[in-house]
Amino acid sequence: VQLQACGGGSVQAGGSLRLSCAASGRIFNNWFIGWFRQAPGKEREFVASIMWSGTRTDYADSVKGRFIISKDNTNNTVHLQMNALKPEDTSVYYCAAGSPTWARARDNRLYRNWGQGTLVTVSS
Repeated sequence: VQLQACGGGSVQAGGSLRLSCAASGRIFNNWFIGWFRQAPGKEREFVASIMWSGTRTDYADSVKGRFIISKDNTNNTVHLQMNALKPEDTSVYYCAAGSPTWARARDNRLYRNWGQGTLVTVSS
């Protein structure tokens, strides 16, 4: 499985960005695609996830109501629409694929395939 992430950039607070994660290879319907982020000096943290079948999504409390994760079945791409961005959203964002259980889908250690990071910078 290979993942290619893109869409990062610089934006002012309150603005929007859309990240995309193009997936190739064999991904099973019960796998998850997760978005994680890591700011300098901080641990990697969960942002959002979607089951490959598209039937389940999950969001960190810090982004709930602002970010939307979705899957485009026509090109096997997972998008993360980020609205109402805040300076604290500044980070390198990574997409990952794995087969954790639903209860553990926020654990980045359970994701086996990772895309390269894409930097999101939000200025105040």
